[in-house]
Amino acid sequence: MFYAIPESRPETPLLDQINAPADLRRLPIEQLPLLAEQLRAFLLYSVGQTGGHFGAGLGVIELTIALHYLLKTPDDHLVWDVGHQSYPHKILTGRRQALLSIRQKDGLAPFPRISESQYDDFGTGHSSTSISAALGMALADRLQGLKHKTVAVIGDGAMTAGMAFEALNHAAHTHANLLVILNDNDMSISHNEGGLATYLAKNLKDKMGATTAALFEALDFHYNGPVDGHDFNQLLPALQRSLNSKGPQFLHITTLKGKGFAPAEKDPVGYHAITKIEPINPPPAQPTLKQPSFANIFGHWICDLAEHDSRTVAITPAMSEGSDLIEFSQRFSERFFDVAIAEQHAVTLAAGMACRQMKPVVAIYSTFLQRGYDQLIHDVAIQNLDILFALDRAGLVGEDGATHSGCFDISFLRCLPGMIIMTPADEQELCNLLQTGYDHQGPAAVRYPRGKGPGVSVKAAEIIPPGKARLIRKGKQAALLNFGPLLTEARIAAEQLNLTLVDMRFVKPLDHQLIDQLVTTHPLLITLEDHTVKGGAGAEVSEYLHTQRHSNQLLCLGIPDRWIEHATRSEQLSECGLDSQGIIDSIQNRL
Repeated sequence: MFYAIPESRPETPLLDQINAPADLRRLPIEQLPLLAEQLRAFLLYSVGQTGGHFGAGLGVIELTIALHYLLKTPDDHLVWDVGHQSYPHKILTGRRQALLSIRQKDGLAPFPRISESQYDDFGTGHSSTSISAALGMALADRLQGLKHKTVAVIGDGAMTAGMAFEALNHAAHTHANLLVILNDNDMSISHNEGGLATYLAKNLKDKMGATTAALFEALDFHYNGPVDGHDFNQLLPALQRSLNSKGPQFLHITTLKGKGFAPAEKDPVGYHAITKIEPINPPPAQPTLKQPSFANIFGHWICDLAEHDSRTVAITPAMSEGSDLIEFSQRFSERFFDVAIAEQHAVTLAAGMACRQMKPVVAIYSTFLQRGYDQLIHDVAIQNLDILFALDRAGLVGEDGATHSGCFDISFLRCLPGMIIMTPADEQELCNLLQTGYDHQGPAAVRYPRGKGPGVSVKAAEIIPPGKARLIRKGKQAALLNFGPLLTEARIAAEQLNLTLVDMRFVKPLDHQLIDQLVTTHPLLITLEDHTVKGGAGAEVSEYLHTQRHSNQLLCLGIPDRWIEHATRSEQLSECGLDSQGIIDSIQNRL
């Protein structure tokens, strides 16, 4: 048991011999517990140096070793769901030293990635995809006459998504040789919610494996378990039996998130991920006031709102901590709905509530709203239902990389008739636009970035007329139209180049009146957004200029048409030319 994260690299002589799973398979079984101990120590050290996902990896140390010990990877297929727990897998598959670069620019990806290693069979950043992908691999092997084994490792949190059960249903129909391992630690990022979590927890408490078996055997899977996922004496034989059996197999193991690190075992939510540890004797820091993040501003706003409006309900798909809904869940528990990892259900649940005179606010990361897009169109937009979508983590998100970047929401929202799209530039504007969207009759979305804003103090929210921009400064030559959180960088560019600067606030509807005024005095319009240029706010402006037959030049600045790799958010913005110097250079090149 560890009680502190080591600042210096621990001695791991056995682990240091493992540069590929083939090395692991040469070890006698008796050495596997020692290897697990050293792997756990190295993981504690490495994540302490880099920050990153933490508790989930500690919980699957023994499982990862056992899988690579029994499988013939990379010929056999191993798919990790989400990938939060894939750090031990990366360590054992030739990336031990490179792990100190994880989540950093030009370093290892934070999730499994096909292009990174032959041992990463499938890229996983969003949850609940593993069974579908693994089934596809198993069926492809069967069609090609190959005898490889295929394993999907999925957590009990990810099992709450409908896609997982769709895959289980189809797997039974195909009779494919597939092993699904349920890693049951009673957690996802937060504590699990819903009937499945309650069912598994109750049956484990009562040691009723037969009852749990009935659920999965009803889907024509052969069930084995529950098995202690930290005990090699139980784990290895159970895995071997499942791998040697034909047809769909289901192995239920129980693990402890944060296993082996006492603080993480006691607080699995807080230790889901950590920042890198600081030196013991750091230089004295200047005292600073704690600045709230955009998510904090949203959390305060919705609590204040709920005090005065009994119609307010908050819905989130397993992101109560990330979206800062903990206070709301405590103060207004009867109006708080964490639906688990079920984005499609979250959207249509909100639609049903809106049909019965409630006012749902769906707090969801931009990247996860992609998963509920059909419901957004069919169940919300077509029916013009009164729902506010609070899109957290919009734009570039930094170290989590492309799987989590919220770079596409403007594109897929602005094509929906009746949808209002708002892009606040600072903390006060976030409050104002949240209130504006809430009071709007119909669907509305407010997109805001990860992290902190420029530090604007927040007063009472003010409702902004839809489509009303604000003029920041008047200049010459060109007008810079800013959409969202890059206003600070835009202001620097506008002042240096003497440009007119407008905080647009609304992508849809646009402030057509202001644009019509600007085109008469500015031969060049420039749009700026923390979103892909393809189909983004700049495209909305371009389409308007075209329909009005304005001949002005237009320069659209935003995220280019390529995947932006993981790095810090500031590094990503610089790479995309969206820091102040990049904006200045792009405008000067056009002028």
